[in-house]
Amino acid sequence: MTGNLSTTLRRRRRADPMRAYDALPRPLRVWMAQAALPWSPASCRRIWARARADGTSPDDILDRLDRAERKTLARDRLSLAAMSRPFINDQQDTMT
Repeated sequence: MTGNLSTTLRRRRRADPMRAYDALPRPLRVWMAQAALPWSPASCRRIWARARADGTSPDDILDRLDRAERKTLARDRLSLAAMSRPFINDQQDTMT
């Protein structure tokens, strides 16, 4: 057996994630590049397509994605703990 090549199971075909990302509308690609969470191109494309079909403007869709991301981050106890700690500059601590 050589790695994952020898199997009787059917292979799953997966889409190329970079090709899926490149196929997204530019405003959505820019938003994803700056997002705090690892959104998938497929889920973003689905949200975008449904909202555009309802007549929602691109800016409103991006606002909706921002709200969804903030809501998700608010549920994350690790990010809440990091945000609640005061910022300490390590360089200043070593200088004193």
